[in-house]
Amino acid sequence: MRAVWITKAGGPEVLEVRESADPRPARGEVRIAVHAAGLNFAEVMARQGLYPDAPKPPCVVGYEVAGVVDALGADVTGLAVGQRVLALVRFGGHADTVCAPAERVLPMPDDLGFTEGAALPVNYLTAYHMLFRVANLRPGARVLVHMAAGGVGIAVLQLCRTVPGVVTFGTASAAKHDVLREEGCTHPIDYRTEDYAARVRELTGGKGVDLVLDALGGRDWKRGLRLLRPVGQLIAYGFANASTGDRRSIRRLAGQLTGVPVLTPFGMMNRNHTVSGVNLGHLWDRSDLLREELAALLELWREGVVKPRVDAVFPFEEAAAAHRRISERRNIGKVVLIPSPGRDGQ
Repeated sequence: MRAVWITKAGGPEVLEVRESADPRPARGEVRIAVHAAGLNFAEVMARQGLYPDAPKPPCVVGYEVAGVVDALGADVTGLAVGQRVLALVRFGGHADTVCAPAERVLPMPDDLGFTEGAALPVNYLTAYHMLFRVANLRPGARVLVHMAAGGVGIAVLQLCRTVPGVVTFGTASAAKHDVLREEGCTHPIDYRTEDYAARVRELTGGKGVDLVLDALGGRDWKRGLRLLRPVGQLIAYGFANASTGDRRSIRRLAGQLTGVPVLTPFGMMNRNHTVSGVNLGHLWDRSDLLREELAALLELWREGVVKPRVDAVFPFEEAAAAHRRISERRNIGKVVLIPSPGRDGQ
């Protein structure tokens, strides 16, 4: 088995492709020959030493893969060797072979490529879960999504188009605004050159928004709360503000932590606000829920409602460049890793 290892916390140079014995599927598990694996901001933060859920280095991370079943553990039904599948894994996905519980493995549509398939699970599940399970998105809602040109952001924009009259505000650098408009963003906002909060207030006539989807964290959570209308909701689903550049900065992390708002039930009650948290990595014991939502997303894909935008594809040997692309905020959509140029997205 070949895999991308995080050898220690640090910059992209700590990544190393290593060989090891192929894993064997345990009872109830499926072994997958990986053709493509998604790279997420969480894994970049894991490499920096900023992701508390990640295993201790040296380790292999990666939450999502697309590939072909090549072995079945005992008691697995409904899947067959040679079947094209996508899967959610509890780390270990950045490898050419991985084992996953059968309940988190779903058959792929025949015309869905592996690269695109690997771009679906984490980003689209996160977006779908936030919008329809947690927020119960309603027609006419006003939604602010940060990092709107990233994988989750684009998934949010596509899914918001399925609900009539939803108005979206997306923060991203100006160079990404044309793509945001293509994906249905009503009001792209350049957070680098203007105060996004002031711009949202201007665009809404001072009324604010119904839903803020915030993966930035820290001080931005506080700003997001101030943008909510009565009965508004903020969903926190990341802490990207803790990461800047290639390496972790304890000073920056401490500064962002001091900016986290203090919340009380009385305060939420008096303002008629709701604050929710979403962490897909802490939903592994709800495989029933994840499977249901992923099946719904695959159906939306079949209907042409959602289509992952793959920003770039890197072989394992260029994983460092893939990490840099995300940490430098240059990606528009999903960054995908492939084991080798010969095993890719077909």
